[in-house]
Amino acid sequence: MRVLPPLLLLLALAGLAAACTSPATDQPPVPATGQDDPYAALPERDHERVRAAVARGEMVPLSGILADALARYPGTVLEVELEGSEYEVEILGADGVIMEIDYDARTGELLEAEVDD
Repeated sequence: MRVLPPLLLLLALAGLAAACTSPATDQPPVPATGQDDPYAALPERDHERVRAAVARGEMVPLSGILADALARYPGTVLEVELEGSEYEVEILGADGVIMEIDYDARTGELLEAEVDD
């Protein structure tokens, strides 16, 4: 019977598609790390630096950046990086395309969005 392998593939793809959608809630979405803290997605020590800068009013909170990025490009947050004064967010869309969205960390302004190669 050759029906079983294609059926398993379809089930796996359906599960992947379901996992790539962002649930509709009033809370800002968190990265795919499964943790409640959006700063946990940042590399070690960056989260401490960003929290201090947010507390001083020098940077915008990451939760607002993630909410905006997911509103523009629904999917699953794969990675968040801080490069200089820019947040870089990578999102895997339901279509399998990975978007890289760059924001000014000081103002929250969207700087660039492009398909990640």
